[in-house]
Amino acid sequence: MLDLDLSKLERHSVTISGHRTSISVERGFWLELQAIAQARGLSLAELIRQLDEARSGSLSGAIRCFVLQEIQAHNQR
Repeated sequence: MLDLDLSKLERHSVTISGHRTSISVERGFWLELQAIAQARGLSLAELIRQLDEARSGSLSGAIRCFVLQEIQAHNQR
């Protein structure tokens, strides 16, 4: 069943390389990002730091694209 609560935009504060920043992403993306970090044995902050380092656009956009690519890769296995 479709859970539209997952589409609500949420703001999260995180510390990346010693500086505090705020990220706004939909609840569904945030929950998936947490699950991916846990599956990789990483803290959420470390995974976000890695995405921040690798991105060329916005951090929120990088998170969404990363989560989408992880889901697509998982579905192709």
